[in-house]
Amino acid sequence: MQIETTINNKKVTLEAANDEFLADTLRNYGLLSIRQGCDTSCCGLCTVWIDGKPTLSCSTLAFRAQGRSITTIEGVQQEAKKFAEVLVAEGAEQCGFCSPGFIMTVLAMKNELNHPTEEEIVHYLTGNLCRCTGYMGQLRAVKKYLEVK
Repeated sequence: MQIETTINNKKVTLEAANDEFLADTLRNYGLLSIRQGCDTSCCGLCTVWIDGKPTLSCSTLAFRAQGRSITTIEGVQQEAKKFAEVLVAEGAEQCGFCSPGFIMTVLAMKNELNHPTEEEIVHYLTGNLCRCTGYMGQLRAVKKYLEVK
């Protein structure tokens, strides 16, 4: 089937099978920042924005993107770079496999929450798996990036 959508502000037509998940379709389109790490929709590695909202692309059927706007980390490179620099400065970056999905979630949180508490940050980030860190460095980096005291 053909899916007319906008990816990172560019109108495109994607080809996808009726039962194909968006993560697979986006990777086939060349967006290799979309990763999968769990097969159970609980790791957050495949996070993209659909119409500005963080969405797990591994559990969203591709046809649901019809007429919608999809943003991947490739579409927010400048802001992603700013946060990635904070991650590195806080010693929270390790292998980087989870980084695209994690960064997309953090940027969405910045857009959605004004002055979140630590509890709200932890709640928002629940479901973002990182097998390398103990999460404390990531939490420090997020708080610093969001200027949370």
